[in-house]
Amino acid sequence: MGATIQLEEIKTDWTRQEIEEIYDRPVLELIFQAATIHRQYNNSRDVQVCTLLSVKTGGCPEDCAYCPQAARYHTDVEVHKLLDVETVVDAAREAKANGSTRFCMGAAWRKIKDNKDFDNVLEMVKQVSDLDLEVCCTMGMLTDNQAKRLKEAGLHAYNHNLDTSEEFYGDIITTRTYDDRLDTLENVRKAKINVCSGGIIGLGESKMDRIGMLHTLSTLPEHPESVPVNALVPVEGTPLEDQPRVSVWDMVRMIATARIIMPKTKIRLSAGRIMMNYEEQALCFLGGANSIFSGEKLLTTPNNEVVNDREMFRILDLNPQEG
Repeated sequence: MGATIQLEEIKTDWTRQEIEEIYDRPVLELIFQAATIHRQYNNSRDVQVCTLLSVKTGGCPEDCAYCPQAARYHTDVEVHKLLDVETVVDAAREAKANGSTRFCMGAAWRKIKDNKDFDNVLEMVKQVSDLDLEVCCTMGMLTDNQAKRLKEAGLHAYNHNLDTSEEFYGDIITTRTYDDRLDTLENVRKAKINVCSGGIIGLGESKMDRIGMLHTLSTLPEHPESVPVNALVPVEGTPLEDQPRVSVWDMVRMIATARIIMPKTKIRLSAGRIMMNYEEQALCFLGGANSIFSGEKLLTTPNNEVVNDREMFRILDLNPQEG
């Protein structure tokens, strides 16, 4: 077994070798160490419930190999333009009534453009924020000025996932670069908006690609406040439609390693949870996950129903985090 991580240590200068040593620990030892650190920095029974709504669906010009919203792939996703403000705010009210404290809005754009749609997004952010919900957006690349305008409207967080390691990135996406993603995260941080950034496992990446992604996230000038860990949900019509299901042990290793190297960060058990039973999800919570997305869809892929999550919380004696 490697050197013990000091519980009080929060650092942004992790090496890949250090992260690999953590990731490779015997899985029960890894879970125990992550659970110990989790309890130092967080209430281990509190889990934040989030809702993610697709406010503009499909027709995206990007070529992300996992994404059913890319215009170039033939999937069952129906394209729809930006929803009106009232529809989105009504959905946010319903999400809050169902126990969510964070409402996330996703738009299938390559980048935000300064047009009427963006004006409507700003109004959505303002009105949802007025409901006393954390508001998050994920809408592609954005400039520093756009980030400032979102902050002024009341945006709490911006999601822009790295997806995978810099080395493997070109195998999954060719229509934008890794640096494009990092530039957007920098613009978000400069605007004093919380950073939400994670990735997807099960894309065909190696163990070292997973470690590389965690290394990039944990060596940003400040750790992201939120790191979603997604398991690929293969969608027919995309290049990754035949990828095998990710093992729960791979998810646990990612979550536990992320918890150890980024102790205060919300680690979000995100896409792929629909394929997990309560026991598998319990292992993820034990390993340090403290947020989920609830509701029937995650953008366009199926997700766990609210009633099932309530039953899981009851069985595991977990508490939905209060706003």
